[in-house]
Amino acid sequence: MTPAGLLLAAGGGRRMGKPKALVDDPAGGSFVERGVRVLRAAGCAPVVVVVGAEAARTAALATAAGADTVVEAADWESGQSASLRAGLAAVQLTEAEVACILLVDLPDVTSAVVRRVAAAGGDGPAVLARAAYRGVPGHPVVMGRDHWKGVLDVAAGDRGARDYLATHEHLLVECGDLATGRDADTPDDL
Repeated sequence: MTPAGLLLAAGGGRRMGKPKALVDDPAGGSFVERGVRVLRAAGCAPVVVVVGAEAARTAALATAAGADTVVEAADWESGQSASLRAGLAAVQLTEAEVACILLVDLPDVTSAVVRRVAAAGGDGPAVLARAAYRGVPGHPVVMGRDHWKGVLDVAAGDRGARDYLATHEHLLVECGDLATGRDADTPDDL
């Protein structure tokens, strides 16, 4: 079963000085374009991108990079949970039984990481897995449809699926040999 790719790219990037989706990727293009490419190369379909800050500009880049659907989280300033809600609502309208959730600000997470987590987790609606980097949980998170409502029930502020994952058994898939999984929050992180 092919997972849908869900790229959360709505944040304003206050510490970065601009929305992270628009940050220049060292490999070319922007972070949002890189994120779409990573999900596509990993075989995710459809690819859904959630935008917020500078929505029109980010949406144009995401669409040009091959996103199937771009949705705007109107309340993006309230935190990552707003992006997750908008994205999962869009994925629920597809036939996908599994979503692979990736954050836009992970510059060294590649399609190999996404493929590994998706393959290890399984392909049914009950799957719940996430990448780990040297034992530290990170992204992407691969989540079956059976979990979407529960995640949305507890997602609040900037916590996304964190609280749900803390209380539900899930598979940690070690990916430290492929990437660091570190996010880029400031220009110094680049």
